[in-house]
Amino acid sequence: MSLEREQRCPVCDDQQLFYRAASTTLHLGEKAKWRCPDCGYGFVTIGEEIDSSASA
Repeated sequence: MSLEREQRCPVCDDQQLFYRAASTTLHLGEKAKWRCPDCGYGFVTIGEEIDSSASA
């Protein structure tokens, strides 16, 4: 997994280059915390399927 990820930031309302703030390995896959360098908005991903930034 890379150290950067481009994604839309809902706070900045623009495409941003998020950085990986932390990561660990779980039984579900790698858990990574991502942060926007401009506003500090963060979200979590676990493996390829779980993404807390996705809307329901």
